[in-house]
Amino acid sequence: MIKTGYGEWIADFGAERERRAALGDPDWARGARLAPAVVRSVQKFQVGEDGDGSELIGKAERAGDAGYTEAVRLFVAEEQNHARMLALLLAAGEARTLQGHWSDAAFVRLRRLMGLKLELLVLMIAEVVALRYYRALRDGTCDPLTSETAARILADEERHVPFHCQRLREGLAGLPRPVRRAVTGGWRVLLGGAAVLVCVDHGPALRALGVRRRTFVADVHRSSAAMASAMSAGPAREPAAAEGAGV
Repeated sequence: MIKTGYGEWIADFGAERERRAALGDPDWARGARLAPAVVRSVQKFQVGEDGDGSELIGKAERAGDAGYTEAVRLFVAEEQNHARMLALLLAAGEARTLQGHWSDAAFVRLRRLMGLKLELLVLMIAEVVALRYYRALRDGTCDPLTSETAARILADEERHVPFHCQRLREGLAGLPRPVRRAVTGGWRVLLGGAAVLVCVDHGPALRALGVRRRTFVADVHRSSAAMASAMSAGPAREPAAAEGAGV
C-alpha cells in the first residue's frame, strides 16, 4: 500500500513493533555456526546498525514536521533492534562485536556534515546496499539462526526504503525535473561506488554466501532504478524494494 502521510508510517512502525513483541526473538540458545569470513562481515554490519540516531532525529525536528519526527524515532528504534539482534547472533556463534570500523566512522562523519535531504540520500545508499547484503546472508547460509535473523532485518529494510523515498520525493519536489534527475542520477553513481567498496571489504563473506562480487554490484545497481524514479517523481510512488526489484 502506498502511504501518503506520516501518520500512516507511525501506524506502520507501531504495528510492526507490536508484531515483533508478540513474535519474540529468535532462539539464540540454539547457537549459530558462522564461517570466519561471515563473522567478520556481520561484525562490521553490526557496527553500522549500532547508533543512537540523534543527528537524524535532530534534523527531523528542525524540519518542523512532528509526524515525520515521530516516524524517524520509530525508524531509528528498528535500526537499533537490528544492531541488538546482530550482536546476539554473533554471541550465539561465540564471536564478539567490534568497538568500531573505519567504514562506519567515515559514513557517520559524512552524514553529520549534511542537511536532512543530503543525509537521507547518503542513508539511502546504506539501506539499498543492506537490502542485497541481508538477502545474501538469508539465502546463502546453511545456519538456520543466521537465516532467520537476516530475514527479519531484511523485512524491515524493505519497509525503510519507501519511507525514505517519500521524504526525499517531498524534499526534491521543488526542484526542476532535470535537476531532480541529475540528483538521483548522481546518487546512483555514488551507490555503485559504495557497492564496489562493500564487495572489496566483504568479498570473502560474499563468496562464502555464494554471491559473486560482480553479481552483488549489478543487483544493487539494478534495484536502484525504481528507487531513483520514486525519489524524483512528482506524484506519490512506492518503489519496488522487495522481491520484484531484483535486489
